[in-house]
Amino acid sequence: MLSYRTVYDSDGFIPSVDVLDDIQCRRLKENFDSLEKDAGKQASQYSFHNIHLAHQWVLQIASHPNILKPVKDILGSNVMLLDSRFICKYPESDSGVQAFVAWHQDMKYWGIEGTVVTAWLAVDDSDVKNGCLQVIPGTHKNGLVQHETCKVGGNLLSSNQSIPLEFVDLTSVRACPLKAGQMSLHDGLLIHGSEPNTSSKRRCGFVIRYVATDAKPIQDPDRPRTFPCTVLLSGKDEYGNFEDNKPEWFRELN
Repeated sequence: MLSYRTVYDSDGFIPSVDVLDDIQCRRLKENFDSLEKDAGKQASQYSFHNIHLAHQWVLQIASHPNILKPVKDILGSNVMLLDSRFICKYPESDSGVQAFVAWHQDMKYWGIEGTVVTAWLAVDDSDVKNGCLQVIPGTHKNGLVQHETCKVGGNLLSSNQSIPLEFVDLTSVRACPLKAGQMSLHDGLLIHGSEPNTSSKRRCGFVIRYVATDAKPIQDPDRPRTFPCTVLLSGKDEYGNFEDNKPEWFRELN
């Protein structure tokens, strides 16, 4: 069996990794459903950003051993949680718009020097009909490509960026369906996106980004970036490029 690192280096992504058991999966869904009920669907779509410091259950998921095992295989033993976000894509009948995620590369706007590994953990079943993640394997090897302002409404990316279709090989697109409790991993340079939800069911995912401790923020005066919610999850940080914002309860458990 090939190692996670071998597959990741070759394709830029790893599909269908089992993370949560049935009980953990149900608990995650119940916790998110509670957030959704309190905040409403519009806020739940893209507003739950870096809430892992405010909610114990969120950081417990982000530090789950079944996520960290392949992440450490790729990045090494010294791993920092960079960022997290819940992304909900509702049926058009619920949201009033055909929400989608345009073709893009995470590294275009993250401002990080080093490898960024993104975990996409399915809170709900994610399939082609409700707009699962789609990737173009191997594109992480080609560096950054041109991005522009998206010309179509409904793009969930906060930067509203999009890669022009002339730079996207649509014949190589691969869908990444997941069952609730499974995750995929993808590289920060991999071209990826997702189509609108044309089903009658919600598609919710927890997106978590990890870096090795030797990664560092890029200083760009035209677009200053801060990373106020970083947490050291594994190993040691000998570089100090990011703060360890580990909550006290997490320190006690670890």
